[in-house]
Amino acid sequence: MKNTIFYIFVLISTLSHSQETLSELLKQYNDNGIPYISVEELAMPKTKAIILDSRETREYEVSHLKDAICVGYDNFNIDSIQKLYPHKDEKIVVYCSLGIRSETIGEKLKKAGYTNVFNLYGGIFEWKNKGFPVLDPEGKATEKIHTFNKDWSKWLEKGEKIYETPIETSPKED
Repeated sequence: MKNTIFYIFVLISTLSHSQETLSELLKQYNDNGIPYISVEELAMPKTKAIILDSRETREYEVSHLKDAICVGYDNFNIDSIQKLYPHKDEKIVVYCSLGIRSETIGEKLKKAGYTNVFNLYGGIFEWKNKGFPVLDPEGKATEKIHTFNKDWSKWLEKGEKIYETPIETSPKED
């Protein structure tokens, strides 16, 4: 009897503390209207793509993928993208922290007629978790990743978690 109670307790504890997988998380928020591209595929030298960062500027300024262009999420402007990239068949990869906001931006691009749009599976978190470099505003490699919020930060396994953009202070004048 004691063994049965113990096993029931272990089972309940395991079920109540089990974490969802990244795949389950993305299925919960995304409808797969934009196909995924893996971090490994994007990192291959032969993969040529326009890389759009759909995180907010404060996140981008902590770190971003090489050659990424910050397009934001809250103030995303499709008109500015169409002016920069008039050829709608160019390969575009959109990313954010995990791949949720980037799907929304990818759908806006698709609606505007872009035909070769991909969502980076797992976003910048998966990129960093797989050991690929991210850059700071000066273009230097950094370990810092803006984690959007403390709840999402559990998905970042490598790197230094930043929750807010540090406020720059200027030296005091004597």
